[in-house]
Amino acid sequence: MATDRRPSKTPRVVRSKSQKASRVAVRESTTPTVAGVRISHPDRVIYPDLGISKIQLVRYYERIANWIMPHIIGRPLTLVHCPAGLNAPCNYLKHAKAWGPSALRRVRIQEKTKVGEYLVADSIEAVVSLAQMGIVEIHTWNSTAKDIEHPNRLVWDLDPGPEVAWAQVVEAARLVRSVLKTLGLASWVKTTGGRGLHVVVPLKPKPAVSACLEFSRAVSESIVQADPLIYTTRFAKAGRERKILIDYLRNNRTNTSVCAFSPRARPAATVSMPVDWNDLDERPERWTLLNIPRRLASLRRDPWRQYWVSAQEISAASLAAVGRAVLRDSH
Repeated sequence: MATDRRPSKTPRVVRSKSQKASRVAVRESTTPTVAGVRISHPDRVIYPDLGISKIQLVRYYERIANWIMPHIIGRPLTLVHCPAGLNAPCNYLKHAKAWGPSALRRVRIQEKTKVGEYLVADSIEAVVSLAQMGIVEIHTWNSTAKDIEHPNRLVWDLDPGPEVAWAQVVEAARLVRSVLKTLGLASWVKTTGGRGLHVVVPLKPKPAVSACLEFSRAVSESIVQADPLIYTTRFAKAGRERKILIDYLRNNRTNTSVCAFSPRARPAATVSMPVDWNDLDERPERWTLLNIPRRLASLRRDPWRQYWVSAQEISAASLAAVGRAVLRDSH
């Protein structure tokens, strides 16, 4: 009798539809949803020094939604993308192109030589979607997408050299505030998530970008000319180790500032924190992604509560006054 010598085959495992559905259900059950967004790789470590994962980052945004959204709604964004966390290189994303979750709105803005496409986040779902896609820092324009050419805020970015003490930065911010007050403008302050501070003025969106830039330049230069040993508007790092850069170029047309409550792509997970003028003695590194929600929950009142109802105009008298100050101090 002949023997069948064909090699035996491994039996093919046939899974029923119910088994396949069960596996899909298990996979979906381990994928958390935050603010309506499914979070892939929730355990991916974003901040290795602190062990902060992606799920912690997106839940941070969910917890502070009411605080961050007024600062971000309607504004074109520039983003810092860290898809593998801070253990790998991060890169700036300015134009949206084909990238971006559907929760984000896209706007087309005329630039010098081309039309750029930018992302806008109008909901907490959109902000969480950014974090889901590996965005760590959110930076915003001074104008909104509906009125690009007329900013509704001014920002002075105080950037200290490495040998400048925190007390000097605080003094600088208060000096900017005092100068603005003499020009009839109220201002608010926030940390940058680094060693600096932002002094912010809410505006009625009437003056053009060029006028806002010129005004912020004149204010900055009047301060520098009054005390050039401490303040500068020169960006070169060499020679300003003991000086504070007053960066008025945050008010240029396509330039941005880090959004209030945005974490920074830095090992300590520091956050840009709006504060009261009386609370500047507290060093900025204390405000981190880990403690901001608890801090906000304990506040008796929002230190920026009046900001939202204080849109101001730069009067012709203010423009003339700051112009005269610069001219006087230059002689």
